[in-house]
Amino acid sequence: MEIAPGVSGQITTTYPAAMYMLRNTPEKFAKDPVHWAALRSGQVPADSPALPLLQRRPNALWMDGPAHARLRQSITDSLSRVDTHALATSVTRVADTLIDAVAPLGHADLVTDFGDLLPTLVLIDLFGGTPELSRHIVVALRTLFEAGPDAVQANHDLEAACRHLVHLKRHDPDQDVTSWLLAHSARLTNDEMVQQLVLIFGAASQPSTMLITTALVLMLDDDRFAGTVYDGVLPVGDALDDVLWEDSPVANYCPLYPRHPTTYENVPLHPGIPVLVSFAAANTDPHLAAYADRRAGNAAHLAFSAGVHGCPAPDLARIICETAVERVLDRLPDLTLTHSRHELPRRPGWFLSGWASVPVTFPPSPTLAATSPGAR
Repeated sequence: MEIAPGVSGQITTTYPAAMYMLRNTPEKFAKDPVHWAALRSGQVPADSPALPLLQRRPNALWMDGPAHARLRQSITDSLSRVDTHALATSVTRVADTLIDAVAPLGHADLVTDFGDLLPTLVLIDLFGGTPELSRHIVVALRTLFEAGPDAVQANHDLEAACRHLVHLKRHDPDQDVTSWLLAHSARLTNDEMVQQLVLIFGAASQPSTMLITTALVLMLDDDRFAGTVYDGVLPVGDALDDVLWEDSPVANYCPLYPRHPTTYENVPLHPGIPVLVSFAAANTDPHLAAYADRRAGNAAHLAFSAGVHGCPAPDLARIICETAVERVLDRLPDLTLTHSRHELPRRPGWFLSGWASVPVTFPPSPTLAATSPGAR
């Protein structure tokens, strides 16, 4: 398969294949792109839009063995210190600010006006960043994952923003995730800190954008979720589960490298050639169809990956996404899609899956400040 012009590899197509590779990392499959033969030999174009998403970085995603364990531990230990109640409060505050900006207008785009912004703004709050940094990171991440002609520049912009945040927190630490990473016993270098932040922002922001907006579309345009209270409508949590199974926000990623020539289901796998994991194909594998009616609350999907490189904080992601969706529905109860979901444009690129635009209308309403007891 062609990952990008001039960049080729293989991809999994079934749930068992994805699980086999993820569970056998790093024993049979390496994560470190040092094993990527085309990259070693200079065959990957320097301006390839795939390179920023597949290149070697000194963070937990791209390391194996003890090096991976050290970097991952710094992330899991730091994220474990996050107060989940404070996180939900932060999500609500950010959501209200974004909703207030469109509430009086009576129309909005749930992607550009809400979903694209909320996860990164919440993360910036958690990591002790500034509003100016958040603006740079929002734009850079979206451009990076679209894997278009501006991806290389977006990668530079993202790294520069993360480097600035590391500089701020080395000189002025506080009770935030960046400061906790800096103080961790792993003693991360500046380069490691920058790339750890790139990893966390990348893994937690745009995939959360896809999850939030796709769940909102389901709540508005799917009879299972968009009915009335008399219809026994399913809750937001079930909508999130449906998205994670049926439209995995990270559709295809997690490149792995066979350590030795091998075959799987009669397909030859060669060292040096990246094999991407298709989480979308795994979760919608026809062999799992018999379990489709038992997916609510079922975390056997691979939307958060699996094995040693699985998402270190899926519960935090659920809190962010569920709180965000519920806040939109609470604040804008008569929200209506301007087009059916079958007419909405999809996000470009094939690393992420979701909507590029979700225009909606609703009765104009005042901002929270205008309805507060002290407002005049």
